Amino acid sequence: MTAQRRDNISVNSDMGEAFGLHTFGNDPALMPVIDVANVACGFHAGDPGVMDTTVALAKAHGVRVGAHPGLPDLVGFGRREMKLSPDEVEQLIRYQVGALTGFLRKHDVPLNHIKPHGSLYGMLARDEELMLGAVKVARDYNVPVFGLAGTAHQRVAEREGVEFVGELYVDLDYNAEGGLIILRQPHETDPAAAAERARRAIETGTILSIDGGELAIDFGSICVHSDTPNSAAVATAVRAALSA
Repeated sequence: MTAQRRDNISVNSDMGEAFGLHTFGNDPALMPVIDVANVACGFHAGDPGVMDTTVALAKAHGVRVGAHPGLPDLVGFGRREMKLSPDEVEQLIRYQVGALTGFLRKHDVPLNHIKPHGSLYGMLARDEELMLGAVKVARDYNVPVFGLAGTAHQRVAEREGVEFVGELYVDLDYNAEGGLIILRQPHETDPAAAAERARRAIETGTILSIDGGELAIDFGSICVHSDTPNSAAVATAVRAALSA
């Protein structure tokens, strides 16, 4: 695995994950640090007011905006898997992307990409038929898909002629097979460890799994979750690693 080009790597964050007065992220503190916002579209989090204000905030900071559609699971925050058909996946994603694009049009902001959320992200990484539903929507909007390199995310996108952007996660652990270990509750991440993972991945094209094994990683964007308690510090440390 070759080293990554720093000048091509963005920092992205999942945002707009709130309902009315109830917020679950650090969006205002993160916006000045990141390049790309993945905005929740109402099924796992978000509502019309939150989408409106998040898009406006992103525009004010020059941050590109993508759709972050999830499973219709408000109570579980989209982190509980469901049995879905490929058609249902396409319909769920198309509905949510359509909702977000209404606010993007209001603020004259283009749709940058589509990135599935939570358990939907994991389901699509394992199942090419389900992933095709997401790719059909991305193809219609002519935008890339963000996902995990080497999984159905990448295979289906490239097969169908849709641009793919691989992600590196610095606030989640990877298992020995290269899969993400998703926790129901976010936890603090050591900013120095996050920066070191980013530096290692850029310079060597590898990261370490939770058991200490070496994993090859191909990516064009680094994700810092907004609901990580110290996400702003983590993103700042990663930004410094990119600039070093």
